Amino acid sequence: MFYWIMKHIVVGPIVLAIFRPWVTGLRNIPTTGPVILASNHLSFIDSIFLPLVVDRPVVFLAKSEYFTGRGLKGWATRMFFQSAGQLPIDRSGGKASEASLNTGLRVLGEGRVLGIYPEGTRSPDGKLYRGRTGVARMVLESGAQVIPVAMIGTEAVMPIGTRLPRIRRIGIIIGEPLDFSRFAGMEGDRFVLRSVTDELVHHLRRLSDQEYVDVYATSVKEQRASQSR
Repeated sequence: MFYWIMKHIVVGPIVLAIFRPWVTGLRNIPTTGPVILASNHLSFIDSIFLPLVVDRPVVFLAKSEYFTGRGLKGWATRMFFQSAGQLPIDRSGGKASEASLNTGLRVLGEGRVLGIYPEGTRSPDGKLYRGRTGVARMVLESGAQVIPVAMIGTEAVMPIGTRLPRIRRIGIIIGEPLDFSRFAGMEGDRFVLRSVTDELVHHLRRLSDQEYVDVYATSVKEQRASQSR
């Protein structure tokens, strides 16, 4: 109920009126059953705009730090992410990554819509980077419908490092469902996981028209951080 009130009465109408996003392909999202919306990731606000334009509630897995802040700012941040339907996860790797996978599978097992970013992090420069195979495991283990989504222009609205968004129109392209049923039961094969991930990212590239770079975005970020020291 809290999510519905914030989306349809408080946050949603105001944000949509200001930024006027254009959307294509909404009919590609099934009205029932588990669905994975696999999107490119250009900006912090991707997780805000996508749920606002989709008729069904969309759950994103957000880093736990967004939910643990103290004081008024911490409370406001926590309320904001909860209103956007996001769940806290530990993204430190190892067992935490497994827990994140299980959280996503639980959401899908409940027949809900899960939003994920195959790249694993925001693009540092607007390019599309190599996907993480965790998304493929989730696809194959859940058997959920997989819909590729391209966010267009969100990096111009809120670039990395900025705190306030700029008023610009964005776009959202929702592709046709992808069929990975031929890989059913093969989620333990790392070559299959890589194949599924690469195919999914290929579709994102076609929808978004981004330049593709066959390395992980996290590696690029780490390299840039070390050079700036």
